[in-house]
Amino acid sequence: MSAKFGLMDFKYNNSRKHISISIPSTTEAMSPHIKSSEELRVLGINLTCFSQPTQFFICVAGVFVFYLVYGYLQELIFSMEGFKPFGWYLTLVQFGFYSLFGLVELQLTQDKRRRIPGKTYIIIAFLTVGTMGLSNTSLGYLNYPTQVIFKCCKLIPVMIGGIFIQGKRYNVMDVSAAVCMSLGLIWFTLADSKVAPTFNVTGVILISMALCADAAIGNVQEKAMKLHNGSNSEMVLYSYSIGFVYILLGLFCMGGLSPAVAFCSQHPVKTYGYAFFFSLTGYFGISFVLALIKLFGALVAVTVTTGRKAMTIILSFMFFSKPFTFQYVWGGLLVILGIFLNVYSKNKDKMQLPSLADIRNKIFSARKSRLLSQTV
Repeated sequence: MSAKFGLMDFKYNNSRKHISISIPSTTEAMSPHIKSSEELRVLGINLTCFSQPTQFFICVAGVFVFYLVYGYLQELIFSMEGFKPFGWYLTLVQFGFYSLFGLVELQLTQDKRRRIPGKTYIIIAFLTVGTMGLSNTSLGYLNYPTQVIFKCCKLIPVMIGGIFIQGKRYNVMDVSAAVCMSLGLIWFTLADSKVAPTFNVTGVILISMALCADAAIGNVQEKAMKLHNGSNSEMVLYSYSIGFVYILLGLFCMGGLSPAVAFCSQHPVKTYGYAFFFSLTGYFGISFVLALIKLFGALVAVTVTTGRKAMTIILSFMFFSKPFTFQYVWGGLLVILGIFLNVYSKNKDKMQLPSLADIRNKIFSARKSRLLSQTV
């Protein structure tokens, strides 16, 4: 006599009774949700096929390449005469392109289900609108390096957000890395603000509000993606499409939609054309940032993007004729020190630094070898 209940076969005979459990194959037992969470694809690249250091290198390379072009195009758009008052409209166009790109990418994936709750996306969209809209608008009041340096200071708020939102605890080296990078980047652009100050209290308020939203969004995204195993394309599609509605309603209510449309229609190539490539590189960049968040956490992702911002400032000086002083060098060295401290904090076991005794023994052995060679 035998009866089958799901995955368990109960078999009976006259002498004894025993239970045999048949385990299905991996393909049969695993749901599409779990299978998709095992694979992390960014722009068609399956990162799970590579080792962890290779994954980190690919993500960092993607962030640097695409966001450097992104930063150049952003400054180029705002350098156009008469465009500075329309930062929110540029954000609206950018969100529209992001939503379209996310929809196309999501259609190319096998599992198209939304896993993260809609309430979470409402919060993420609000934070995304805050960080990108206020950041774009601040360029109408601040020069580009000053805006970037304010954004780079989000390392410390991200750590504070990680403590309060996710209950994280950071060691002294992580805190030292954040302080070094923030102080280094502030020092890096202080010289520029002294030579060509374009300081405005309104711009400072806008970028400070963007900084607060930016500090929270990485932790919220990390918590949502880990809790619900959401994909990058899903995160981009829903957060930016909801954010598009927020900005559209805001511009319509404030009466800022018609002047922006009228201005951009007079310069379609320099506005919509540049905005397309600006959004495309930003979309590719945010895909690699989300992969960094999912693989290595929000603090590592912010560290990488902060290093990218330092490179963006250097390119801004090169392409837009800014003076050079050695204060940039000292600030850059502080940034490099902060990056090293953060990487070392995350890889203490793999990066065994020599102790003072080891260094002293190596110096003595090298000196002894040199004396022996001179004697011979």
